[in-house]
Order: sequence, then C-alpha cells, then structure tokens
Amino acid sequence: MSLTEDRRALHRIPELDREVPETIAYLASRLEGLNCSVFSPMTGALCAWFDFGAKKAIAFRAETDALPICESSTREYASVHPGKMHACGHDGHMAILLELARRLSKKESLPHNVLLVFQPAEETTGGARDLCKTGIFKKYNVEAIFGLHLWPGMISGMIASRKNEMMARSCEVTVDIYGKAAHVARAWEGNDALAAGVEFYRRAVAMETALPKRVYRLLKFGKLTSGTVRNALSDHTHLEGCLRAFQDDVFYSLRAGLTSIGKDIERTTDCTVNIYMNDGYPAVINPPDLYKRVKQAVGFFEMDDPCMITEDFSWYQKQMKGMFFFLGIGEAPSLHSDNFDFDESVLEKGVEFFEELAEAFQ
Repeated sequence: MSLTEDRRALHRIPELDREVPETIAYLASRLEGLNCSVFSPMTGALCAWFDFGAKKAIAFRAETDALPICESSTREYASVHPGKMHACGHDGHMAILLELARRLSKKESLPHNVLLVFQPAEETTGGARDLCKTGIFKKYNVEAIFGLHLWPGMISGMIASRKNEMMARSCEVTVDIYGKAAHVARAWEGNDALAAGVEFYRRAVAMETALPKRVYRLLKFGKLTSGTVRNALSDHTHLEGCLRAFQDDVFYSLRAGLTSIGKDIERTTDCTVNIYMNDGYPAVINPPDLYKRVKQAVGFFEMDDPCMITEDFSWYQKQMKGMFFFLGIGEAPSLHSDNFDFDESVLEKGVEFFEELAEAFQ
C-alpha cells in the first residue's frame, strides 16, 4: 500500500471521538508483519513500538477521529459513513505514520527507540490527556514527542514551526443574562436583559482590546440572542464566544475579568448573570531547548507568529518535551469544511521529515 492508498482508505471510513473500531482495525492490519509490537493502551488508540535497544525513546503522534460533517465531495474515496468526514486531515496524519512505520521497520539501528501513537478524540474531549494517564510514555521512557498538522494556505510541502507560543489555549464562553419582561410602554416595571447583554459585550471587548498588542490573545463573541418581540423588554439574553490566549496569566486574568464584569452588571441592572467557561485545551508551547535540538537535526521554516487555533497535543507537552509542526498543503479548502481535500503528494514531505528527525535527533 502507498501513502495515497492508505489516506484514501482511511478517508472512506471516518469515525468520531473514541468510537473508531474500523479505523483501528485498518491501522492494525497495516502494521501487521512489521518489525514492531502493536498494542492498544485505551479505547480508540493504537501504538506501535520499535525497539532499537536504546535507553530512551521518542514518539510521533497522529489522530484517529473525524468530524460530524456531511461530505460534499463525489470523489471515489469520499466518506461511506453519512454525516462523518475526515475534514481536518487526520486521515493524512495517520497515513504519514503508517509509511513511517514501514520505513522504521527496515532500519537496523537508531539512536533511540520509537513509539508511534494513533490517538482518538482530538476533536472532542482531548484524547491526548487520557493517553498520558495510561502511563505508556513513562513505561517506554519517551523523552520527546512530535506531531504535525496539514495546514491550508501555507506553501505546499513546507514544514514550519516556532519556539515558545505555537497554538492557543482556549475555552468556550457562554453567558446567560436573566431580566424581567415588560411592555415597552411600561418599561420601568421590567429589567432589560438585552441592554445588560449589550453592556456586557461592550465591556468584555474593551477589556480585551486594552491589553498591549504584544500580548497574544483573543476574546470574541459570535452569537447574541435576546427577546421575543419588538415591543417588550427582553427577559433573557444569551451570548456565546471564545477566549484564547497563550500565557496562563493572561488567560486567567481575562476569565476573572469576565466574571467581574458579570457581577458588576448584576449590581447595576438587577439582572442575573450566569457565566460558564470550560477548561478547553492548554496552549501548545514548543520549549526552546527542544526547538534548538530539533533545529540542529533537521531543517524547517521558522514562523513569525503563533496561531489562534487549538490542539490537544498540548497535553503531551505537560508530561514531556514536545514539539509541533505545520505541513503546508497550499491553496486548499479550509479545515473543517465539507469539501476539505488536499494534494496527497505533500504527505511524502511529512514522512521524509519525520524519518529524518527519527534518524538525526540527539
């Protein structure tokens, strides 16, 4: 099987979250017969261990899950599972690791052992965190882990990364403001939840924009709904937004600021303000010392600015050294779109990069 054949076979059978039995079965069938031991540390995950007799190991990771999207493509390798699609390139990531496995299987020696990790639930609950909890990285003495993501808009075949901030920490922000409905002709009898919502939004945006430009962060609201008719005060306003930052102090300062704004609006409007913010994923931070070691081993393009997209690869970096890369796919549909596709020839660049890294990393 070739890279393209693996990618297309995986693209046909997208599965969600941790329920990926067809995907795992396919991966296991492709790893069968190679010079490695294959095991599943948890539901939806598969690992391949290449033992070269070294004291330490490095790991490479790909994701097994897809998205709940109806594919619009009519290509012969389009999804056969209605309402599910590999719209984020995870099929390509898995194909890269399968080809890397074939090449590792032919090598007689490396300066370290290699663990290939196929991980579920990147798009949902953060399978990386649960995989860390299994203890496999300590068991196999993994000192560093590497991952990449196909990236539209970047020069096709280009490998890129940066030290320190790479991808953002995130959380969802949901705000519900409850007032009291009243006819506009007797507005004094009510509490205007719409006005309170507008004030919350205004103050939240002002708080974020007041931070220095050099501080990477984002606080935006994409949805605001309120009221039922034009001639009555709203008794409920609902806002949905996103908070993203790289440094924990900035992240938690903005969260605390939103809470403070909510309490102040409660005091001044007599409305009730409920704010829900989930934990999200930590930021992907490429440690400078690992960045330097990788740079000495292989070449890649250095990015100027980080990306506000999130990735659960960050959970690995909480347990061990880890570095993340983008693999450019040129002008392609955006990630998570129902027509996402890419020039599969770029996958070879990903394999070559990981293979060179496996050979030269010290």
